[in-house]
Amino acid sequence: MDEIIAQQTARKIIKNVFQIDYDISLDEIEQKFAFDLGLPNQFRDDTTGEAAWSIVNGAKRYITLENMLKHDEQTSWMRAKRDFHSIDEIIAAWEEVNYMTSNRLSDTINSSKCDTVYRSEYIYQSTNCFNGKYFLYCNTCSDSEYLIASRRSANSNFCIRLDDSINSSNCFSVNYSNKIINSFFIQDCFDLQDCMFCSHLSSCRFCIANMQFEEAEYREIKPQIVKWILES
Repeated sequence: MDEIIAQQTARKIIKNVFQIDYDISLDEIEQKFAFDLGLPNQFRDDTTGEAAWSIVNGAKRYITLENMLKHDEQTSWMRAKRDFHSIDEIIAAWEEVNYMTSNRLSDTINSSKCDTVYRSEYIYQSTNCFNGKYFLYCNTCSDSEYLIASRRSANSNFCIRLDDSINSSNCFSVNYSNKIINSFFIQDCFDLQDCMFCSHLSSCRFCIANMQFEEAEYREIKPQIVKWILES
């Protein structure tokens, strides 16, 4: 996924979640929503100098998965035997071939700036994701589509800041919850629709801060919350 498609995807997700068109850059999305997710960082492939993305910080040298495989096919990673006279010599020999493999994508297409992503497509700067489509800035998400800045979540779509949650859609900032729809700022809830700022509730609709509102009242307040989220 290049930055143009990533930007288009972000706008589509934001429109579904907040029901408005809102122009925001990828850098702003990362800073505003994905600041604490432990995403891949950019390093340098020490064999070619090209960009390498890895979830592992502090390695001495990096190599992309593609270049690691290419080297194996062309020249092999095996080397001629040599005599060792100390553990230091063994460690030094290992360091000659020991690169941290980065850009680790398996059965994954149209994805960029990622590390450890499997059976997915259109993934952008994410890690440890499985069976996903159209993820931006996600960590440990699976079996979902159209997520931004989410982690440890599954079976969901069109969500931003989904944490430790499943079976949710069109939501923002949902944590440790299941079956949440069209809701913002939800903590430890089940089966909510059109709710905001609620915790420890189940099977509710049109609630704010664990208080029941009429639908008209709720819909009058919601645009104010959307504006606050996007512009604060």
